[in-house]
Amino acid sequence: MATPTPAPPASGSKATEGIRLAKQLAEQLQCSRREAELYIEAGAVQVDGVEVQDLGHRVLPGQHISVREGARPEAAPAVTLLVHKPAGYTVGEARRCTPSVAELLTPDNLARLDLPAPVKILQKHFRHQQPLLALPVAASGLTVLSQDARVLRKLSQEALYLEQECLVEVQGEISEEALQDLCNGTSIPGRRLPAIKVSRQSEQRLRFALKGIFPEEIEAMCRGVGLKVTALRRQRIGRVSLAKLPEGQWRYAMPWERF
Repeated sequence: MATPTPAPPASGSKATEGIRLAKQLAEQLQCSRREAELYIEAGAVQVDGVEVQDLGHRVLPGQHISVREGARPEAAPAVTLLVHKPAGYTVGEARRCTPSVAELLTPDNLARLDLPAPVKILQKHFRHQQPLLALPVAASGLTVLSQDARVLRKLSQEALYLEQECLVEVQGEISEEALQDLCNGTSIPGRRLPAIKVSRQSEQRLRFALKGIFPEEIEAMCRGVGLKVTALRRQRIGRVSLAKLPEGQWRYAMPWERF
């Protein structure tokens, strides 16, 4: 899926020449400048047959501007993006030698999943995305970024009440005593954690269902019972799961999905 490409200016022209597309479109449609910007942000405007979503784009005399039939000057709804973060990526800003999960948010990395309501990719969808419920750099799994005030509020104010499911690969013997200590919150000496659900998936894999505890505490919990974490993947936040989302790819959260 290709990124919408701005229509090129006429040969030999400079980027500062011409008139702003929104101004020209407002004059052409006899609408306000803001309404013209809404058409552009919605991917409804073409210049010489090429879709343009850049509000700073300029047009030259003679270029043809068209608006998709049936388009309305309405603000595009805020979106929430679900990403399968690979290990080695930070959820926040990139640091030296550590890329950010935001770098994965490109049209080429959109997962080809059989979703019932495909969403038109807009440049606006990638602006002002706020990461929520961060994962450690060494961990992988479900990561959420959102522009939606309702999601931001839910995953911030109610973070401790949402169950997070993580699969954890460990080295060491998973004894029944170790499992009990992990479950009842006594795995870290000197600290009392909330009781959680921890179950054995295999000889080297544990499933954590966390409430009141965040994934970054799992390593210390396992270390407290003599286990070394070698890999951690978050599978689910509340009622939203990683499902078949491939590592390094993302998808839109559907309107009916609730955490």
